[in-house]
Amino acid sequence: MKQSIFARVGQLAKANINALLDSAEDPQKMLDQMVRDYSANIREAEAAVAQTIGNLRMAEDDHTRAVNDANTWGHKAVAASRKADEFRAAGNGVDADKFDALARLALQRQMSAESTAKAQAPGLAAQNQVVDQLKHGLDQMRGKLGELTAKRNQLVNRARVAAAQSQVNDALKALDAGDPTSAIGRYEENIRRQEATVRGRQELAASSLEAQFASLEDLGEQTEVEARLAALKSIDRKAIEY
Repeated sequence: MKQSIFARVGQLAKANINALLDSAEDPQKMLDQMVRDYSANIREAEAAVAQTIGNLRMAEDDHTRAVNDANTWGHKAVAASRKADEFRAAGNGVDADKFDALARLALQRQMSAESTAKAQAPGLAAQNQVVDQLKHGLDQMRGKLGELTAKRNQLVNRARVAAAQSQVNDALKALDAGDPTSAIGRYEENIRRQEATVRGRQELAASSLEAQFASLEDLGEQTEVEARLAALKSIDRKAIEY
């Protein structure tokens, strides 16, 4: 179980996110799923690593106990041997042999504890190496999870910006298609034409009025000519009468 978790940690940590995204039909959905998968695998791996660390600590406790037992039995062997020497020096061979026997028993227990500790050492080293590898794999997975989350958030923000830009562009196209200023421009052009027509009529009316005044001026001049002619004739007639 621990080896399968470790293999999965290594595989996920080495995943090429960019390559996966390039081949995905919907990168955002794929990132969401990858975030969920990574989070689930991290939780499972954390539980497995925690169990492995717990087993390692138990093994370390057993190794420490074996080492302590070896030291304790060694001290007891020394103490028993010294006591035997004291009794032997005092001429008490029976008690001396008794404590030598205890020293031998303590030495046997010491050797057994040392053998146990020695046998446990390689396993502890291997377990420590596995735990270090699992911790490193978890760190890589957490880093990948942060990278995935950042990419997912970046993609979501970019998609929202793109959608907003698309809406603005669509609104601008709609304005271009039904631009109210173009209708106002056409209305303004019609008003200009009407104003021009009014000016034309005014100009035409003004020219007609000038013609009428001109005819009146011509009539007044002719009337004055006739009046002067009549006056001349009147003067001539008076002269002849005289």
